[in-house]
Amino acid sequence: MMLLLIILGLIIVLTAVFIGIYNKLIRFRNTVKSSWSDIDVQLKKRYDLVPNLVETVKGYAAHEKTVFEKVTVARSMAMQSTSPADKAKAENILGETLKSLFAVAEAYPELKANANFMQLQTQLQELENNIEYARRYYNAVVRDYNIMIESVPSNIVASMFKFKQEEFFELGEPEVERKPVKVSFP
Repeated sequence: MMLLLIILGLIIVLTAVFIGIYNKLIRFRNTVKSSWSDIDVQLKKRYDLVPNLVETVKGYAAHEKTVFEKVTVARSMAMQSTSPADKAKAENILGETLKSLFAVAEAYPELKANANFMQLQTQLQELENNIEYARRYYNAVVRDYNIMIESVPSNIVASMFKFKQEEFFELGEPEVERKPVKVSFP
């Protein structure tokens, strides 16, 4: 009788642990999805801002047609990408084309003094900061989720219910970011 109670108690404890782990995995997975949605919202705001920037610069530098076309194509590619890896690649391309757009703007002092352009530039900087914050949060959540999927005993529950690891959202080329900074004194 005592052995039966011990076995029954052990089954109840194991079931409670199993349910707790499963619920925690579900909570992590939903947090990953939610945090990816936050990044997506910020990126969409940036995508909406880009045409306004292009139009403002066009008013001053209409002959820079190839730059405008590159920005438009890069924006379209970024909007169509879905996975974190594809989105990161497209975002890097868009970021480079936006740099070329701002390089064009540098050549036009009256454009740099334009209040609308200044406001758009400020909005873009705020969005970039928001995107970085959302990306850091997303990557932290993905890290915790992936650790849970790989850790014992939660890896058993994760494999039983086919929980898969999530991708990090990393902008920029890691090889470039990891290179040491060169410092030279005249």
